[in-house]
Order: sequence, then C-alpha cells, then structure tokens
Amino acid sequence: MKSKILIAGLAALSLSACTSVNPYTGQSQLSNTSGGALLGAGGGAVVGGIIGAATGADPRVAALIGAGVGGLTGGMIGNYMDQQEAELRAQLQGTGVSVTRVGQQIILNMPSNITFSTDSATVQPKFSETLISVGLVLKKFNKTVIDVYGHTDSQGSDSYNLELSQKRATAVATILASQGVDQRRFYITGKGEEDPIASNGTESGRAQNRRVEIQLSPIQG
Repeated sequence: MKSKILIAGLAALSLSACTSVNPYTGQSQLSNTSGGALLGAGGGAVVGGIIGAATGADPRVAALIGAGVGGLTGGMIGNYMDQQEAELRAQLQGTGVSVTRVGQQIILNMPSNITFSTDSATVQPKFSETLISVGLVLKKFNKTVIDVYGHTDSQGSDSYNLELSQKRATAVATILASQGVDQRRFYITGKGEEDPIASNGTESGRAQNRRVEIQLSPIQG
C-alpha cells in the first residue's frame, strides 16, 4: 500500500518548517520535498509525517471511524461502491472524465486539457462546475477515502513538473472539499512525470500523461 500521511504527532512540529502558501488556492501546503499532503479538518491546513508502507496502515481510516464514520464490511462494500460508481458516471457523462472500476476502487482520470490551461494550476471555470458535482457525490458517499494525484509529462525539469503537479492536485482537492467533503478523507500529492500511462515520445502520449487522478477506496472496519 502507498505510504500515507500521519495526521497527528509530527504535525505541530513540522508545519511551520515544511509548509508554504499555495498562490493559486491561498491555502497552506507541504513543501515539494515533503511528499504528499492532507487537507486538515480545521480549515485547510496541511499536516505531515510519513507512515512506513510496511505497516499497511492508513491513519485516515482510524481517524474517521473514531469520529463516528462507520466502516463497511463484507458484501456492503461492493454494493456501496457500485452505487457511488453509478452516480459518478451519471454526473460525469460527456465531461471528458473517465470513470474506471478496479476491484473495489474507483478511479477518475481528469485530462489536463479540460481541467487546466497550459502551465497553470488554476482550474478552468467550466470544469469547476464538474468538480462541484463530483464533490457533492463524494459528500453523499462519505465511507470512502480520497487520493488525489497530479501528473505531468516529461517536458520541463523534474522539479518544476513536481511542483506543478502538486499545485494542480491541491487545486482539484480544494474544490472537492469546498462542497462539504470531510477533509480528513483526503490524501493529496504531486507525482510529476513519475507515473506515465503513455509514451512521452509523442504529443498524444504526453497529453495522456498530463492529468489529475482521483482514487476512491472504501473505508473498511
């Protein structure tokens, strides 16, 4: 399982040293060297600290269950994700966003040509409406955690691409959260050019690689 962000403990010690203000959203976020980020429950602050992947633990699940969000068990999981998938497909039909089901996980792929202008981390106004509709579905189906990944092609420097992908992921997550989605459900990170889904040797391939992905996974407990 991917490394996750530790919600408590290290947050108070690391926040001032590792955060900066995102010029596009006005919110605090982890510096690029810090990896991923979580939107904090108290107004959008980002907190840090990496949990080792070997533990297989996701601190969001424990926090949400502890806060009274019941987990899913057995056959409830498939039915719950089926319903969420159906509503997302209905909302996203004709928007250019693909909805893919992989086991009990739902993946939304948002190409950058419909989400952002070139070299920008400001969500295009027309696409903001799409994200608002997605946010309302996510608010309704509150028994999932939400991973938001920003991706770029290989053009430009590694450091610039990493920073741009982080800003884009944060911009998307901010709009989703603004619809009343519990911010403790989020994990946000920029992957830069790290995980291409097509060849960067062609323009069509690079276009596919420039994207924001949202992965929805059930809270089990």
